[in-house]
Amino acid sequence: MWDLFANSLRLFFKGKLFREPRAMFRQWLIGFAAALVAVVLLAKLGVPLWASVAAAALVAGVLQPYLFKNLKYA
Repeated sequence: MWDLFANSLRLFFKGKLFREPRAMFRQWLIGFAAALVAVVLLAKLGVPLWASVAAAALVAGVLQPYLFKNLKYA
């Protein structure tokens, strides 16, 4: 199990884990932007920071399967 993780990590940092690294980065950036918008909007509404961060993490976590469903590995 550790070997699988270590090998995937090496491939990721070499830029060879995903077939289209730009597409992966774009999808990650969309999820990050959604979480950032959620944090800012909830904080502006007066929600405590810890709760807005937790809600934004939930939003980003729910979006990830949708964003990464067509991701191809090399």
